[in-house]
Amino acid sequence: MTIGNQADIDGVMQIGGVVAAVRDAMLAAIEPGMTTLELDQLGGGLLEEAGARSAPKVTYEFPGFTCISVNEEAAHGIPGSRIMSAGDVVNVDVSAELNGYFADTGATMVVPPISHTKARLCHATRVALDSALAEATAGVPINRIGKAIQTVAKKHRFKIIRNLAGHGLGRSLHEEPEGILGFYDRNDRRTLRAGQVIAVEPFLSTKSTEVETGDDGWTLIGVTGNLSAQYEHTVIITHGAPMIATLSAASR
Repeated sequence: MTIGNQADIDGVMQIGGVVAAVRDAMLAAIEPGMTTLELDQLGGGLLEEAGARSAPKVTYEFPGFTCISVNEEAAHGIPGSRIMSAGDVVNVDVSAELNGYFADTGATMVVPPISHTKARLCHATRVALDSALAEATAGVPINRIGKAIQTVAKKHRFKIIRNLAGHGLGRSLHEEPEGILGFYDRNDRRTLRAGQVIAVEPFLSTKSTEVETGDDGWTLIGVTGNLSAQYEHTVIITHGAPMIATLSAASR
């Protein structure tokens, strides 16, 4: 969507705050022995308390309130009986709707103890998101977001999952511009416009450059032994720094 008035800004920022709070609460609750279903139920309860609806459920009839992906799973993991254990890399992706507005966010953590490689992967992906957001300004080519992510990935010696990308959103979960790639595409001539609402979400990995859909029809999985991290913010494009709707409460 493109912001049309102050009510649009308030709506996006409000639901952004909700999904950010749910994301942070879910990450803080993760502990060895917990199932992904238990974690998802926590997230679902918090969304309900806020009056929000799970966007994957509303949009795609996804079998969970949130997407929880562990280790070789890069995205769209279905919550279930999988038990999270020490050393697991866990991604939590929370998107929801409130009063007709949508926001989408995600973050990755490692269940302690944290190995050097896993810590580097998470750090590099956070840096990639920050670098991408620094390019997210009205009038800038969209492919500069991907270029920023690619530069960070190369510097930290990680790969990019090339068939996962950011997207527009706001009045629905996925809108134009679709395919905000995590790598530089010289053929992408699109530019960002003031008022656009987009989700920026780099996916860095240790082995995989692509993911495939698992047998459950939802989960996107890398090669055996691959680990990946994703961090995601919903932002409103301005002529300066973007307005980040999904910051942690402490950062607002």
